[in-house]
Amino acid sequence: MSTRSSRSILPGFGLSLGFTVAYLSLIVLLPLSAVFIKTSGMTFAEFWQSVSSPLVVSAYKVTFFASFAAALVNSFFGLIVAWMLVRYSFPGKRVVDALVDLPFALPTAVAGIALTTIYGPTGWIGRWLAPHDIQIAYTPLGVFVALTFIGLPFVVRTLQPVIEELEPELEEASASLGASRFQTVFKVIIPQLFPALIAGTAMAFARSLGEYGSVVFIGANLPMKTQIVPHVIIEKLEQYDYKGATAIATVMLVSSFILLLLINLLQKWSRRYHKI
Repeated sequence: MSTRSSRSILPGFGLSLGFTVAYLSLIVLLPLSAVFIKTSGMTFAEFWQSVSSPLVVSAYKVTFFASFAAALVNSFFGLIVAWMLVRYSFPGKRVVDALVDLPFALPTAVAGIALTTIYGPTGWIGRWLAPHDIQIAYTPLGVFVALTFIGLPFVVRTLQPVIEELEPELEEASASLGASRFQTVFKVIIPQLFPALIAGTAMAFARSLGEYGSVVFIGANLPMKTQIVPHVIIEKLEQYDYKGATAIATVMLVSSFILLLLINLLQKWSRRYHKI
């Protein structure tokens, strides 16, 4: 008996592989290749002009900076939330655990409207900040708030299984050897969680790069101020500038691909680290 047949649990590997390749080609590869094919019809001068105009560069800065800042904040608070959900029992724990997934299930437009209602100049929180000249909605800070909202579940759900496998005996041993809480956290716990934390943060960052619905409401799409790359692409399409739209989309696709490759490498590193 061959090695493949002896290890196979379900039959039909060839059929399953063919279906998988065909499905991914039609749903994923074909649309993405169309973007690159459309862009390839441009000269380098046209491509560079489309992706480096002041409006587009400003959108890059807002998108990447706000996404990176939101991912960093989520890495800190996501660790705290994941630790609390795994290590502590308290009334309403299941409700809190379900709320973490709310950004996954909530339509992004609904999230944007809700955030604008809360942080707008006349919102529940915004009206208390306005007298102090603090404005969240319609500013880059509002974009940051929206991206923080949608990115938190990626960090929490990546960390939870790792924390569940973390043995409390390690912390007890550290304390018995005279280590302080600070030393236990940063020399025992954080090194164990670091690979998963980096992977979750990278996924939150990658997700934020493509966010549109929630940002367009609370950011108000102000050019050179709060406009993000996805909205620039939509405006290009509305102006029938298909080549310009696909050129900008190509830049974002390459950036996303690099991030996904980095995430896979980090996840592979994380699995190896925990097997040692």
